[in-house]
Amino acid sequence: MTTSLVMTVIGSDHPGIVSLLSDVAQRFGANWVGSRMASLAGQFAGIVHLEVPDQSAESLAGALRGLVSSGLHVVIATGDSGAVLTGQRLVRLELVGNDRPGIVRDLSGRLARRGVSIEELHTEVVSAAMSAGQLFRVKALLTVPEALSNDDLKRELEALATEMMVDIELDERPSGAPMGG
Repeated sequence: MTTSLVMTVIGSDHPGIVSLLSDVAQRFGANWVGSRMASLAGQFAGIVHLEVPDQSAESLAGALRGLVSSGLHVVIATGDSGAVLTGQRLVRLELVGNDRPGIVRDLSGRLARRGVSIEELHTEVVSAAMSAGQLFRVKALLTVPEALSNDDLKRELEALATEMMVDIELDERPSGAPMGG
């Protein structure tokens, strides 16, 4: 039997952080199942899903928390398999619009009210090609209840697109399909 551990890691970015994390995981027989990592404003930020034999889970968690001496702050939670639940489907969302405060709040609030969960979220601010302005880009993978049709979800998001002056694109995805970059 195995235990799923999901950890978040943050610290000053420098070479060798992933190597350090993977070395600790390997010492306890853990399998590195998935991760998302980035360097943001000079900080390393990562989320890692490990599967570890049940008898090694607590020891591994303690060793990972001990990385604070290396300048890393680690928070660990026990996770589940992450499979899409029955009665739900995955939908990819892409949004581009003029940057302004509140876009993520407005989008996530509207999705939550319709019972939609955000599985993955990637955001960035980029320079607009034809102007001196900034564009805000969102790529998300959503878990949508089957009871919410694609047409209803599109209408909900199109209303938001009109309010926010953004372009929104939706694409239903098969279960397990990667988000892409």
